[in-house]
Amino acid sequence: MLASVLSSPGPAQTRTDGSTGSVSARTESFKVWGKCDMCKTRIEKTAKEAGATSASWDGKTQLLTVTFDPSVTGRDAISKKLASVGHDTEKYKAPDDVYAKLPGCCHYERAKQ
Repeated sequence: MLASVLSSPGPAQTRTDGSTGSVSARTESFKVWGKCDMCKTRIEKTAKEAGATSASWDGKTQLLTVTFDPSVTGRDAISKKLASVGHDTEKYKAPDDVYAKLPGCCHYERAKQ
């Protein structure tokens, strides 16, 4: 599996209860299939909608690097959300009907399963 996990403490931030302190952020990278700049925009936006604080997808390597607060979201939730909008991940395959509705330029080669 091509994934890496880096944990680093985040900067001091105000929490929902009003207190301040270090919020633990986690950065992970994993495969998300796509093909073009439109895919890049959709993948990064969807990851953020799933709770990532930052997201960067590399079309050449197909690797998405996300940073998130593990108390808010996680790799699994982000992967599921990406599959729900048409992008296969290492763990989840997008529904065929959702993939079929992607613009033609976004139709990447899907793994045989």
